[in-house]
Amino acid sequence: MKIGMVLEGGAMRGMYTAGIIDMLLEDEIKVDTIVGVSAGVLFGVNYLSKQKGRVIRYNKEYAKDPRYMGFKSLITTGNIINKEFAFYEVPFKLDIFDEEEFEKSDCELYATVTNVETGKPEYFKVNNVYSDMELLRATSAMPFVSKIVEWDGKRYLDGGISDSIPVDKCKELGCDKIIVVLTRPLEYRKKKANSFMTKIGYSKYPNLINTINNRYKNYNDILEKVIELEGKNEIFVLRPSKDLHIKRIEKDKEKLQAMYDLGVEDYRKNIEELRKYLYS
Repeated sequence: MKIGMVLEGGAMRGMYTAGIIDMLLEDEIKVDTIVGVSAGVLFGVNYLSKQKGRVIRYNKEYAKDPRYMGFKSLITTGNIINKEFAFYEVPFKLDIFDEEEFEKSDCELYATVTNVETGKPEYFKVNNVYSDMELLRATSAMPFVSKIVEWDGKRYLDGGISDSIPVDKCKELGCDKIIVVLTRPLEYRKKKANSFMTKIGYSKYPNLINTINNRYKNYNDILEKVIELEGKNEIFVLRPSKDLHIKRIEKDKEKLQAMYDLGVEDYRKNIEELRKYLYS
């Protein structure tokens, strides 16, 4: 049996995911394959490196640091999440990522990205977090507030634009049991975005424009599919049991902690059902 896990993005809503990942580590629940999107990848790497508590620790430490994220970084660098500080200073020097432990893991991690030329999702295996850091930047490069990232000779943005919840990819990779971690409550549905902004911002990329303009519909469709698969017991879904109204770029440390704690709480409420699903 091959166990997979799908990790939705959502920037700082990913503190929910971090709480669940830490509980999986604590309970030594083995996952064979992870397919992540955006923050789901950025935080998911810590499952493989077995660094329980790292995600909530460094995010609370640097949430209000202007070097980490915010409009100052957006204005000065073109990226609302600062490239040099968040992706290189923090994991290399300030809260060091355990690459050695990551490489020991037999769990495979795939990052979802959106090709700006085709508007389609692509999936890359993360082999080494340090050398693949630009891939991690690509999967989390939110449209309008991030520069396009080059990887493997192509240009990419946030994977959530084209495949927000890559359940199909996880199945394609041969996973028999799949844990899906969402960062929005059950009742959430995405609304149509401003197409005028998209046309102005990405006029050189008509396929990307089409994908962004239809993102709300594609996202809502995959949510319905997730609910259907969940009802058939084909996947196991963990999602926020309540809406904490946390911002994508959240700087309030208490709100970050509350989102993390909700992940821990929801996991503990569902752990027996999760074990039953995985091992029955």
